[in-house]
Amino acid sequence: MARRSRARGEEVSHRTFHHICFRGLVVAVTGLFGAGCASSSLRNHHGAGAAAPSAKVQAGANGPAAKLASAHAHYAAGVIHDMNEEPEAALQEYHQAALDDPNDEALVLEVSRRFLQAKQPEKALEVLNRASAGPNASGEVFARLGMVYSQLGKTNEAMAANRAAINKSPDLLAGYQSLFLGYLQAKRPQEALKVLDEAAKQPRTDAEYLLALSQLYAALSVQVPAQKEIARAKAIAVLNRAEKLDPEAAPLRLQLAEGFNALGEYTKAARLYLDLLKKMPDIPLIRERVHARLTDIYLRGQDHRRAVEQLEAIIREDPTNPQAYYFLGSLAYESNKLSEAVDYFSKTILLNKEFEQAYYDLAVAQIGLNQSSQALATLEKARQQFPQNFVLEFWTGMAFSRQKDYTQAIQHYTAAEVIARATEPKRLNKEFYFQLGAACERKGDLEQAEKYFQKCLEFAPNFAEALNYLGYMWAEHGTRLDKARDFIEKAVKLEPKNAAYLDSLGWVLYKLSKPAEALDYIVKAAQLSEQPDATVYDHLGDVYAALHQRSKAREAWQKSFSLEANDAVLKKLDGPAEK
Repeated sequence: MARRSRARGEEVSHRTFHHICFRGLVVAVTGLFGAGCASSSLRNHHGAGAAAPSAKVQAGANGPAAKLASAHAHYAAGVIHDMNEEPEAALQEYHQAALDDPNDEALVLEVSRRFLQAKQPEKALEVLNRASAGPNASGEVFARLGMVYSQLGKTNEAMAANRAAINKSPDLLAGYQSLFLGYLQAKRPQEALKVLDEAAKQPRTDAEYLLALSQLYAALSVQVPAQKEIARAKAIAVLNRAEKLDPEAAPLRLQLAEGFNALGEYTKAARLYLDLLKKMPDIPLIRERVHARLTDIYLRGQDHRRAVEQLEAIIREDPTNPQAYYFLGSLAYESNKLSEAVDYFSKTILLNKEFEQAYYDLAVAQIGLNQSSQALATLEKARQQFPQNFVLEFWTGMAFSRQKDYTQAIQHYTAAEVIARATEPKRLNKEFYFQLGAACERKGDLEQAEKYFQKCLEFAPNFAEALNYLGYMWAEHGTRLDKARDFIEKAVKLEPKNAAYLDSLGWVLYKLSKPAEALDYIVKAAQLSEQPDATVYDHLGDVYAALHQRSKAREAWQKSFSLEANDAVLKKLDGPAEK
């Protein structure tokens, strides 16, 4: 296979060899060298383990024909080195071949790519400079030259090469891309945007060109916040043009959907993703990715039903996907389907014992189901497997609180506080100190409870639940009654239809010896309670008794006792009847 056959007027360039060898196709050495295209020594050395041939060329080495022969010989030597897995030696031979025949652009581009990969940009520059000097050098060569100049910090030369690439091949995106990146590196965003706009004006573009251009606009919107909205709008406009071309190839349609999704055009993205699920080849990894993208879109839109459908589809195609089970568990928990959440989180851990967050979420769901013993067992497994951390200690405290073991609960809350102070101070918020205060109050340590509730209110002065809890605690124990009233009134003002807060206000007024004022609040609390509350009716009975309405008091106490047997209430019922 001679490079030129003058008798037939044909020409075979290195591009042909590039397509054969650089794409990994196997070439029989005997076929490659059997047509007199290399020295006789090459014909005698072929097959695995063969020594690389010498690339020396005999007399007349300065003429064009000799240069082509030399290029061919060096290229052939490079092929042998590649076959023998000697990449460095192969690159040196390809390098010399490219220098001998700079018009073979496929070879020049491949050699420059290899030198860039080997972090030898100077060598790449040598090859590209020689190729770009030719009268027929393409825009692709100049674009690569611009990229190399940019890597070498030669900004002016890079700009000139990229502009030459655009002038030679205005419908080739590579030149615009290199020039765009050069302007970005030089911190000239306005010029960078103008380059993309110039690329967008080209009339002869295909979907692949437009999709890549959209990505450049999107990159500009991220890297230059001042240009964010303008660049985003232009990126979407380019994607719309690509969509109108209706590309049939699944990879391009996937890229189109990904582009819309990344730019926040979720409705269009979802439509394209759904269409892909119907049309794309049965490639599990891609289908799983599409299902995952749709799940994310539906979650953003609070469309939990469709999100669940996509997650279930992932599990049908891949029953061992722990991430899908985890998200199903999270959605079930948000929908208050706690039993389902426990099942999904348990499967997540079964499939991936290293999925730490799943342990904590499983424990939370178990606590919600009043399965505190199971929650403690789950947290103990996490304790054996992962380092001590705030979340682990906090939810262990919550589980012990549910078991009414407040001593243990406080120990774990305190451990969580120590860890958070050292590593994550933001964890110590109003919710944390509210739980710690409640545990101290239930243990009977009112001084510590007051301290933590006050700390809670420092974080959130209008935290109604804490205002009510602390105010009611004071009222229940007959201390700081005026302050208790202030706190509870503030809570009621924040949530005027909260039955618990209304009951608290009535109770503190009763403690302040104002039963007439208390009565309306407690009656309203009884009316607004979602379910009859024994404590509210006990308080109502006490208020009626203070108002000397003994029959109404007994009626309220009887209601309280029927809801929850209580010795103190029974003693009131056994008291003297109204005369």
